[in-house]
This record gives sequence, C-alpha cells and structure tokens, in this order.
Amino acid sequence: MAEILDRIGRLDLAAHVRPGDTVVWGQACAEPLTLTERLMEQRAAIGGFRCFVGAPASGTVRPEHADHVSFLSYCGSGGNRAMHRAGVLDILPVHYSTLPDLIESRILPVDVALVQLSPADAAGRHSLGLADEYLSAAIDRARVVIAEVNDQVPWTRGTRTLTAADLDVIVHTSRPPAEILRNEPGAVEERVADHVADLVDDGATLQLGLGALPEAIVARLADRRDLGVHSGLIGDTVADLMEAGVITGARKTVDRGRTVTGALMGSSRLFRYAHRNPAIELRDTRHTHDPGVLAAQERFVAINSAIEVDLSGQINAEVARGSYVGAVGGAIDFLRGAARSRGGLPIVALTSTARSGTARSGTAESGAGNTVSRIVAKLSGPVSTPRADAGIIVTEYGVADLRGRSLDERRARMLAIAHPDHRPALEKECHL
Repeated sequence: MAEILDRIGRLDLAAHVRPGDTVVWGQACAEPLTLTERLMEQRAAIGGFRCFVGAPASGTVRPEHADHVSFLSYCGSGGNRAMHRAGVLDILPVHYSTLPDLIESRILPVDVALVQLSPADAAGRHSLGLADEYLSAAIDRARVVIAEVNDQVPWTRGTRTLTAADLDVIVHTSRPPAEILRNEPGAVEERVADHVADLVDDGATLQLGLGALPEAIVARLADRRDLGVHSGLIGDTVADLMEAGVITGARKTVDRGRTVTGALMGSSRLFRYAHRNPAIELRDTRHTHDPGVLAAQERFVAINSAIEVDLSGQINAEVARGSYVGAVGGAIDFLRGAARSRGGLPIVALTSTARSGTARSGTAESGAGNTVSRIVAKLSGPVSTPRADAGIIVTEYGVADLRGRSLDERRARMLAIAHPDHRPALEKECHL
C-alpha cells in the first residue's frame, strides 16, 4: 500500500532514489512540479543519478543541478536549450514512437517514475491528468512510483488509471500545473497558415505540433465541419474548435467521436475543458504514433514543422547554428502515416526565412537583410526526415507538393516557395 504524505516537507527522496538510478517524469504540463523541485533540492543527499527529461514547460531543471545529476532528453526545446549549451544535457536521437519500447526493454532503464495525477474518483482511481505518452511504460517498469496528487489537475479519460495499490508514495498538493501559453503568430506565420488551411477539407483528421504556427493553422479551420484530431499533443485552439462544434470526430475512421492525444500542452483553459470531458482521450505513444492506426485513419492530415528543408526535400528538425534545439520527434511517424492514409496529407510547414541568429543555412545571406533562408541547398544539421518521406512543404510563398516528383522537379518547386531574396543564391548553389 502506498505511503501517503499530506505535505512535501515529509518526503525524503533519498529513501527511494538510489545512486545510479534513472528517474523519469511527465513532460511539459504533466511535470509533477512539487516532486521535481524536491528532487533537485535533495540531489546531493541522493548522490549521482540520472534524469530523463522531456520537453519542459518549467524552469525546474537548470545547468547548476548537474553537480550531482546527469541529464538525458530526446529534445532540445524550451529550457533544454540552455542545458545543452552548457554541456550538461545529452541527447537521445530516436524516433519518439520508440520511447515506450526502449523503456520496456530497459535499453532506456527507468528505476523511479514521478507522476502527477488527478484526485481519485469514487472508485479510488486516479487519472493520468495531463499526459500518458511514454509514462505508462515508465510506470510499468519502474522500481518505485511516486505520485503527486494535485487537486488542480483535471480528470481525463483514457485507457490507464492508477489506484493507491499501484503507487509507492503519494504526496497531496494543490498548485496550478505548468502551462504553455499561446504565442500570437506574426504576419508571415499567418500567411503560411492560410496556405495550409486551404489544403484541409471537411472531415479530415488532424495531427499537430506545438507552437504559434500550428495554433494559427487550427484557428483558420473554424469554418470546417466534422474535423477530427489524432495527435501526440493538443493545445488551447483545439479546445476552442471542439467547443465551437468544428472538431467533432464524427467522420474519424478510428476512435470515432473522440479527440485522441498523448498530452495536453496548453493553458488552464484547455485543462478546464478537458476535465471529465468524454470527447477527449489520453492514450500512450504506442497508440498515438502507431503506424497501423495512423494509416487506417482516412483523410489523416499530419502538420509538422522544421528548422530547414533542402531542395530535394530532406528535413532538419534538430539542430540550428550547431545547437540542439529540436528533436527527431514523431514527425516521421505521422508523415508516413499520412502518406499511407486514404486521402491523407503529409505536411511540413515553416516560414521561408529565420533571423540570422536563429538558424543557419548553406545559403548566402546577401539581399535579405538579417535573415537566412530555411529553404537551403544543403542542410546545416542532420537529416531528421529523409527525402523519400517528403510530402508537401508549405511556406508563406506557397505549396510545394514533392510526392512522386523527381529531383529536378523538386528543386523547381522548392525554389518557388523560397524567399525571393534568397532564390538567386539558391539557384547558383544548385549548379556548383
């Protein structure tokens, strides 16, 4: 039976975390903040251990904590960028969909799982609240499971619940979960969003990434009917369109009538909407990223982003100016699923340029002020998605459908959606 604590001050993590252990917790809004803060406070008493951290929505983990802790992540987003720049974050460059299997096989061992749960229902069951993702695999493989039961975490539907019998320690708290607030898109992002929205028909099922651009795209779909969602994450704008009756899931082939996601990554507005909402279902990565499930979903539209795309369709979603700022992530799973889906669309959307301090390309900067092209002759980072999986690339200058196109045809189409100021340099590099 779980040890139940009424306040965090009574929790001695050194009694549960051993030197050499790997500790895992929910990412972004699902981070059990009280537990992770306590873990960092008590790191010296525990001794050397490792933490696997996902995409952060808080500043709990900082470079100075590396005095007793080593850090590993699949991504370099948010606060992880500073960690990587400081040389204290190692990167696991794997497809996001493989994380549960890596955990289950103990290739990525998990000794202690920290989870944030909703209060129990009348049957004594806690929901996972804000994320399932790879947490289910971590819970199943961990030696110790420590739960923060937060009365401000929504009760969400899913295939996994936990009772006191599944937990080793329970700490009761009351605090707002970490939030990811909306970033207002700029004029360029809005033009990209317009082009993507034009591709989405009534009845399509959407997968969306995180950030201002995906939110802008979803906002432009308010006049569609019976859209569905099957995604690794959802934000506030999905809640807006569900409430407006635009996202109903009524035409989904799989999980009809339900918005399926691995995680809620938004604000308290999204959390309130998801509370006891039977139309939203949290599932683990083995379902949200399953290639068979994705391919079976008719009119599946995968919308992902990139740091840069070369003229043949190769995509770098990981490294900008030598810094690890992105991830391999789940893009290739969703793009392949959309490519196999009947009526599906594998889309990568990005602005044609970035500020010169944000991204590096193999393209000359002359003629375009302080920007660099994100459509490049040669990637400056790794190939996160190979050109064989390239589908539809969208910038503010239009749509380049690369499916079934030769290299020469691809170059012409990609040049047409590059920023006009960068096209001459790109064309020149094509012939070197």
